[in-house]
Amino acid sequence: MASNVVGLDIGSTAVRGVELSSGNKTKPNLIRFHEVPLPPGAVSKGEVVDPDVVGTALKKLWSEGKFKSKNVVLGTGDQRILVRDLSVPKMSLKRIRESLPFQVQSMLQMPPADSLLDFYPISESTGEQGPVVNGLLVAAEKSTVLGNIRAVERAGLTPVEVDLTPFALNRLLISRPQVKGTVALVDIGANTTSIIVVIDGVPQFVRIIPAGGDDLTQALKSGLEIEAEQAEELKRGMRVGADSKVEDDTRSKNSQCACAKCMAEAAKSGDHRAVEILEVISAELLGSLRSTVNYFNNTWPQNPVQQIVLTGGGAQLSGFDEALSDMTHIPVAAADPFAMVGLAHRLKKKILQESHVSIAVALGLALRSQS
Repeated sequence: MASNVVGLDIGSTAVRGVELSSGNKTKPNLIRFHEVPLPPGAVSKGEVVDPDVVGTALKKLWSEGKFKSKNVVLGTGDQRILVRDLSVPKMSLKRIRESLPFQVQSMLQMPPADSLLDFYPISESTGEQGPVVNGLLVAAEKSTVLGNIRAVERAGLTPVEVDLTPFALNRLLISRPQVKGTVALVDIGANTTSIIVVIDGVPQFVRIIPAGGDDLTQALKSGLEIEAEQAEELKRGMRVGADSKVEDDTRSKNSQCACAKCMAEAAKSGDHRAVEILEVISAELLGSLRSTVNYFNNTWPQNPVQQIVLTGGGAQLSGFDEALSDMTHIPVAAADPFAMVGLAHRLKKKILQESHVSIAVALGLALRSQS
């Protein structure tokens, strides 16, 4: 695939593009990155709801970002995607993919004709009927993927491939020689959280949880009867854990300023309901992540998770990494999206570091064009 394919991430809050050049022999260079915000409701849970709005944002993305190519690799990772273990008789990957509709009907919640099916091979072994290929079945709802493709085409772009978002993040963050052992990569987005567990860089397990960082924003908005902007500002100033509690004698007087920051600060310091909401919502997500890791460890007891790597906007909630480590008894580290790429001289690393969370998916998708 040509090196000037653009990795395109259509998120719930923004569209983001990344373009790479071949660079040197060890790593490609990041030469262009840009993002354009989306209005609420244009994209919901990974599905384009308003293709006209998204198409307009994509045109703006290309104009402002000055991308040289209109060929894109799209990501998909909504909560309706099914990823399951699958072993099939040994044959070429092309024949395996052609046979999937006949082999996996009982595993699907929808007719095979309404699904897009793929197979990710992991290993080979010998079964009762002879040699088999062990891997992961990936099944996506066709209407969702095709809807996103149509929005991209409406903007004058050409989708050349669709990749599973957890695979793209694995390619970027932990699928490299220096990352050994069993690692769980957790990506907390606005509406969904994906977990991909890899052993020595090879994906073994994927789960997508229908919960994300926006759940806390919406809960604060509803519970405190404040605007979404104020709830988001409040969330950024909160911390998961025992030290997030606010004592009565630290309550501030009502602010006279009506700006989002001041109102959020007043709510944070003066209303224990915010802390209670934080604890409930974060506990739900932390519990789901712990259950997922425990399920993997019980299923693969010979290769338990040794490290958790966190990425995504929702992972930026202060104290969340420590709380997850305490709950799972596993070390948790922040992802470094720039370990696999070089930076063009004109790009300031400081600015990119501030955008490292939002850039990860698009960067991982762009890396597919380098393989």
